[in-house]
Amino acid sequence: MSEKSPKLRAVLDGIPAYVPGKPAAAGGPVAFKLSSNENPYPPLPGVMEGVIAAAGSFNRYPDMACTGLMNELAGRFGVPVSHLAAGTGSVGVAQSLLQVTSGPGDEVIYAWRSFEAYPIITRISGAKAVQVPLDSGDVHDLDAMADAVTERTRLIFVCNPNNPTGTVVRRAELERFLDRVPSDVLVVLDEAYREFNRDPGVPDGIELYRDRPNVAVLRTFSKAYGLAGLRVGFAVAHEPVAAALRKTAVPFGVSQLGQDAAVASLRAEDELLGRVGSLVAERTRVHRALVEQGWTVPESQANFVWLRLGERTGEFAAFCEKTGVVVRPFAGEGVRVTVGETEANDLFLKAAETFRKEL
Repeated sequence: MSEKSPKLRAVLDGIPAYVPGKPAAAGGPVAFKLSSNENPYPPLPGVMEGVIAAAGSFNRYPDMACTGLMNELAGRFGVPVSHLAAGTGSVGVAQSLLQVTSGPGDEVIYAWRSFEAYPIITRISGAKAVQVPLDSGDVHDLDAMADAVTERTRLIFVCNPNNPTGTVVRRAELERFLDRVPSDVLVVLDEAYREFNRDPGVPDGIELYRDRPNVAVLRTFSKAYGLAGLRVGFAVAHEPVAAALRKTAVPFGVSQLGQDAAVASLRAEDELLGRVGSLVAERTRVHRALVEQGWTVPESQANFVWLRLGERTGEFAAFCEKTGVVVRPFAGEGVRVTVGETEANDLFLKAAETFRKEL
């Protein structure tokens, strides 16, 4: 009798694997990892102490309701605790949003290229992905996205600032878009890089959510707050959506270490703003230098820059690695380069200049 493999869902066929940023090679020539949009600074003051204290009791389950963190977030953003839900990074909450809104026969709209997890979690849910190309400036084409809405649309992602291009959509076009979307379609404003934005025309998604029951906002502690390894993200949404997220969350998914570190990070805001300001200054310097070298670079409001290289993407990424920095290539499209410490940025700029001269 021949053995058969366990039956798995057919929807898994062809789902692309998530590709993490390549790490710096141990013992090799690569010195800096600029491929994962990580914060190069160590934990904020008070965070390490809180994590060490929490580590003494990790034989116990964490607070499943994330009570301390939820209360801290509610006070910080002026929202009810019932409008909050936490998860394993904002991508974990995003996957829960798919679970509570979309299944076979439904449609999920997002710009492309945008966050590479969107097609993965959409396919896992069984829904159909509707990818709307970015415009010629690598910005969300919100009019085209609104035109793509059908009676089957259940959820729309708007990544603002957009990963990997760093571009933003501003208040007027975003509000016009939200006015066009039917009230029974959930619009998710993914603001993982919100803290790095310096464009006054870009609205705070939490302000938009307040009087729009079909708007949810995603935030994370992985980027500006520097807690990427602890996996803490959250959503702000009106109670029916937030309650559904809490209902479908993996029990005890957010560790107590992560919860305590997030609370401590929120309380170290002055230090946080200083670090973010330093990274924004470096971003400006890197962007200016690339433009002076002759590159066409979209203005970024995140902690990375985007170079559209087409078929030379892989070649450029390999060249950077040989010179000491790892960047994130998207085959046939371009590379995303995290803004890191000054030494790393200088090394990248030198590589970009040398490669540019060889074009």
